Amino acid sequence: MQQASSHQHHYQHSAKPPVSRSSSWIRRSPPPSPPHKKLWGGGGGGGGGRSRYVCRIVPLLVLTVYSIFTVVRIPSSSLVVSTADSERVERREDVEAFKTHLPSNQNNLEAREETRSPASLPCSALINGEAGGGQAAAESALCCDRSHYRSDVCYLRGDVRTDPSTSSVLLYNAPRGSAPEKVRPYTRKFEGSIMSTIDEVTIVPVVDAGSGSNGTTAGDTGKDSLRRRCDVRHPPGVPAVVFSTGGYTGNVYHEFSDGLIPLFITAQRFAGEVVFVVLEYHYWWLGRYGAVLERLTNYKVVDFRYDRRVHCFSEMIVGLRIHGELVVDPKLMPNAGRRRRPPRRRRRSRRDHAKVAKPKLVIFIRKQNRVLLNLPHIVTACRRAGFAPHVMNLRRQTPLPAIHAALSSADAMVAVHGAAVTHFLFMRPGSVLLQIVPVGLDWAADAFYGKPAQQLGLGYLEYKVAPEESSLAAEYGVNSTVVRDPSVISSRGWWEMKKVYMDRQNVTLNIKRFGELLRSARLHLKNATACGKAASAATTTAAR
Repeated sequence: MQQASSHQHHYQHSAKPPVSRSSSWIRRSPPPSPPHKKLWGGGGGGGGGRSRYVCRIVPLLVLTVYSIFTVVRIPSSSLVVSTADSERVERREDVEAFKTHLPSNQNNLEAREETRSPASLPCSALINGEAGGGQAAAESALCCDRSHYRSDVCYLRGDVRTDPSTSSVLLYNAPRGSAPEKVRPYTRKFEGSIMSTIDEVTIVPVVDAGSGSNGTTAGDTGKDSLRRRCDVRHPPGVPAVVFSTGGYTGNVYHEFSDGLIPLFITAQRFAGEVVFVVLEYHYWWLGRYGAVLERLTNYKVVDFRYDRRVHCFSEMIVGLRIHGELVVDPKLMPNAGRRRRPPRRRRRSRRDHAKVAKPKLVIFIRKQNRVLLNLPHIVTACRRAGFAPHVMNLRRQTPLPAIHAALSSADAMVAVHGAAVTHFLFMRPGSVLLQIVPVGLDWAADAFYGKPAQQLGLGYLEYKVAPEESSLAAEYGVNSTVVRDPSVISSRGWWEMKKVYMDRQNVTLNIKRFGELLRSARLHLKNATACGKAASAATTTAAR
């Protein structure tokens, strides 16, 4: 580097060597014409001087014309950017980034508008089962809907066969013009770092020989000239839904928000007549959520990576639909117009009434971080407020039915912000979720749990931990920036925020302030009960 610098310095400041009048400064210029050649029809003794002059001026003219032409070709907007133009560019980049929740220059998963089927229907109509029957339903189809920033979903219909050896799905007799598609069937498309860990599925259209399309032709030489022999042929009309249990699977929140709820949204319209094909399959996942999967499918789950057999289907969906965080939007569901009979409510016996004389409150506790340091005082406060408290310490091996049984019969739930709060999904409408929000986690608490809980008809209350109630006050000081202004740490990114406010924080509640919140919860339950009785009486009167 020193040598290069000194060389550059010497190049810039050393005196130029003298240039003789006879030599040209452009090495690629033509040599001077011989004396007996007349360049411009002139003659005389000055011809040699004019030739040297022309040899010098012609290259200069060429370079000048080229420079002017280059500048004219560049749009003026690229040379001078006004403030308004700059704002327009930034907005356009924001719009592109919004499609995938990624900056455009980091978008490795191409965001495209959804393609149309051979029957000129949008791909979403085929995925949602809104295409209807008729001749169009008998045609082969291949399309992808990449319009959602959370997930890409592809649809195949016809002779569909899996090829686990190449992580591919083959569609024989594909429509003309079909091109191969690549999908990572996980619902966090906006998060490139985690999507890069998800197995990719390649959809290969195999068309008739001589069709002239972009797909692989059935007449190609080699093993692709013959169709993969079906080892397992699934019944016609029983489609496959392909998805991944990789990514953040292992975290309860993501198991529901990114997996089970989108799976329900995508597969419920088949009423059990659907086969689940799973990438990055985990046996513990099947063991934990087997009871949920049994409600969605009547068939065994296929492990796409290790089941080396060729499975043949007449229809397949690769990827999952998603409506948002822990949300099922009825308006977006297939067959949304159908009215469903509300579930019957079990009548309580006299023994049940005796058991629930006090409203049941379930307290979820944590052991590693965000620990309730004064748990005994919290339990006592719950009793004084008129609740019957039940403490639950969840472990990975805790059966899901046991958690469901505890919460479906509960009137209230108390939990510090974390994945376990996800279980509020098991609570009845009208019950109360009381979330304890540690310092620095306000936005996450509301976005991930507060709003979804309210959308499901639960009463939602927050206990926001004061700076002096956080263990961070003892570690950093009660008046430190970490405690008083968490936005400084949060601005450094999710992992920095997680490291400080999620992994290193415990809380000690102010029992007096917590007791006031418990009384608000009791009042909500009384009002909800009164409203429920009034609605029930009105329904009974109307029925008569």
